[in-house]
Amino acid sequence: MTVKAVIAQEPGEPEDPGARTGPLGERAAEAHVARSGFALGAPALTGVELEWLVREARDGHYGRDAPGSRDARDARDASAPGRAVPAGSVDAALASLGPLPGGGRLTREPGGQVELSSLPAPSLARCVAAATADLAAIRAALAAVGLVLAGYGLDPYRAPPPVAGQPRYRAMAAHFDRFSPGGRAVMCATASVQVCLDAGDDTDGPAGYRFRWLLAHRLGPVLIAAFANSPLWHGRPTGWVSTRQALWARVDPGRTRPPEGHGPLQPVDDPRDAWARYALDAPLLCVRRPAPAAWTAPAGWTFRSWLRDAAGDAPRERPPGPDDLDYHLGTLFPPVRPRGWLELRMIDAQPGDDGWIVPLAVAAALMDDPVAAGAAFDATEPLTGRGGPFPRPDLWLRAARAGPADPALGPAVRTCLAAAEAALARDPACAEVRRAVGDFADRYAARGRCPADDLLDRFPQGVRR
Repeated sequence: MTVKAVIAQEPGEPEDPGARTGPLGERAAEAHVARSGFALGAPALTGVELEWLVREARDGHYGRDAPGSRDARDARDASAPGRAVPAGSVDAALASLGPLPGGGRLTREPGGQVELSSLPAPSLARCVAAATADLAAIRAALAAVGLVLAGYGLDPYRAPPPVAGQPRYRAMAAHFDRFSPGGRAVMCATASVQVCLDAGDDTDGPAGYRFRWLLAHRLGPVLIAAFANSPLWHGRPTGWVSTRQALWARVDPGRTRPPEGHGPLQPVDDPRDAWARYALDAPLLCVRRPAPAAWTAPAGWTFRSWLRDAAGDAPRERPPGPDDLDYHLGTLFPPVRPRGWLELRMIDAQPGDDGWIVPLAVAAALMDDPVAAGAAFDATEPLTGRGGPFPRPDLWLRAARAGPADPALGPAVRTCLAAAEAALARDPACAEVRRAVGDFADRYAARGRCPADDLLDRFPQGVRR
C-alpha cells in the first residue's frame, strides 16, 4: 500500500458511518472492551508511533538557533514566524513515497502533523532500525520540497491551525470546545512519542498483564518528567516543562486522565474491568452518521448513556453496535491506553533526528526486562499514595510542571534511567542505544534537567520558569 493510499482516509473511518453489526447490550459491551483491550500472551513485540510537526526548513524559529540571538533574528526576516505549511505541500511530498522501507504506516493528524506507526518488531533493536529507515525516507521526501520534521511536544510559536475537514475532527473540536480552548491545541499543535508494548500474559509476575498495567502507570509521571519537551507556547514560557501534558490533563478529564483517577481502583481490581468501566463511562466524542449529517454527540452522553438510550422506549439515536464501541475506544486518550497492547502516550516528541530512540528504549527496557522492571517498581514506590499502588494523582501534573527538578520525581527518574541502561547493556544488539541512554542520563537526569530546559535556556537572560 502506498503512503498516498494510507493518508487518503483515516484508519477506521468506514465508508458508511451508520453501518453496524447489530445492537449491543451493556454487559456485552463491557466484555468486549475487557477482551479487546488486553490480548494476553508473553511479551514479545515492540512498536512506536512517532508524531512530528512539519515546518519550512528556512523557518529559523524551528532551527537550532537561540530565540533572541542575532542568527535567529536574521532568520525571522527571511520567514514569517511559525508560518503554517500548506497541507497540500505536505500531501504532495508524501504522495511521492512508495511503501516505506521499514514497513511502517504514515498518517496525518488534524493539524497536519505527520505520524509514523512502526510495524511491531520482535526486538527493540529491530524496531529502532525499521523506524529509522522509515523516517529517513519521509525526511528525504519532505526535504525535496523544503520541509523538515520538527520535534516538539507542542508547537512553540504557531497558533493551532484550522481543524482538518473530516467529520470526526469537526465533532472532536466541538466536543473539546465545551471544556477548554486548549482542546484545539492538543488536536492540532502537539506531537508525541508513543511506545507500544505487549499487554502481557496471565501470570502474576513481571510478564503478567496486571503487573505491566500497574508498572506502566507508575512509570507515567517518570517518563513525562524525564522527556518533557514543550515549555513554550506562542513564543513564551508557560511555566510548565510539558505544556502538552498539562493541556491534555485539562481537556475532558473523563477521556484523558488515567483510569485509576476515574474512580476508586483497588489493587485487587482486574485492569480489564477497570478499563471497561472507564471506557463505557467516558463521554461520547462523536456519533457516526451518514453524510451530510454532523457527527456531534449529544452533550453529556457517555457510551453507557447511548446503550441505555437504545434500550429505552423512545431512543434519541440509533442503537450502537460493536463497531461503534470500537470507534469510541479510539477516541479515548488516557496516558496508558490498552488496545490489545499497551500504548504509552505520555511522552513529548523529542528534539533531533534520533531523540525519540531514548524514550522508546527506556520504556521498553523498564517494561520488558524483569530485573529493570523490579528496579523501576521499587523506585516508583515513593510516588504512590496510601490508598493503592498507583501514582498519586498530583504526580502527573507535578511531572509536567517541574520535570526531574521535582524533589520526588528526580530520584525516580535517575534510578529508572540507570536501570534501563543496565538492561540494555545485557543486550549486545543495543550497544549504541545503551550509549544514547547513558548520554541522555548524564546530560539531563543527573542535573535535574530535561529537554525543555534547553529551550528555556535559549531565552534572554532572566526569563525562566
